[in-house]
Amino acid sequence: MKKQFAIIGLGRFGGSVTKELVEQGADVLAIDSDRTKADEFRDIATQVVIANATDEQVLRELDIPLYEHVVVAIGNDIEASILATLLLSEMGVKHICVKAETDHHEKVLKKIGAHRVLHPEREMGARLAHHLLSDNIVDYIELSSQDTIIEAVATPSLIGRTIQDLNIRALYGCTIIAIRRQGRLMAAPQANEGIQAEDILVLLGPKKAIYAFEKDFIAN
Repeated sequence: MKKQFAIIGLGRFGGSVTKELVEQGADVLAIDSDRTKADEFRDIATQVVIANATDEQVLRELDIPLYEHVVVAIGNDIEASILATLLLSEMGVKHICVKAETDHHEKVLKKIGAHRVLHPEREMGARLAHHLLSDNIVDYIELSSQDTIIEAVATPSLIGRTIQDLNIRALYGCTIIAIRRQGRLMAAPQANEGIQAEDILVLLGPKKAIYAFEKDFIAN
């Protein structure tokens, strides 16, 4: 059975999420109060509805409580974002993901029931900064305000050494959770695993720990 998602708000962020989910084979209900934006997704989303997502009756008529995942991607209207999130929480939606505009907005969203809060612009800024600082950073993902995952190309200072020899967890406080090698993912590599040329290391840890490791081993 396909996973079902409801996306509220079809701006740049909500529209991007909608397209990606559809491409991955998911059923997507796309909602926006703006007819022009909604019409852009008529041939993309499974169903498109022009509606006010801050109206509880409308949400119930759309059977929103039956959707396991709902993404609130309302643009700059913080009040509408908060109200929609509150209604979804009261309806018992299992997974509510909301785009936040500010840190204060994020705090409110978490208090009223959002399960995950995203700062797309900030997260993209962080990714870009890491790519600019080092060509060896393949990807950078903020899991929370404290924890980060990076994917980094093995540099000469790492090649030929084992995970045990590097002792990254003790020295830096982060962990190599996987290695991508020749298109294959090696999850939870053994301590005696040697790092090879062209390996991509997947590291998890606190931001400060990741930064320190980057500085010593990854930066150009």
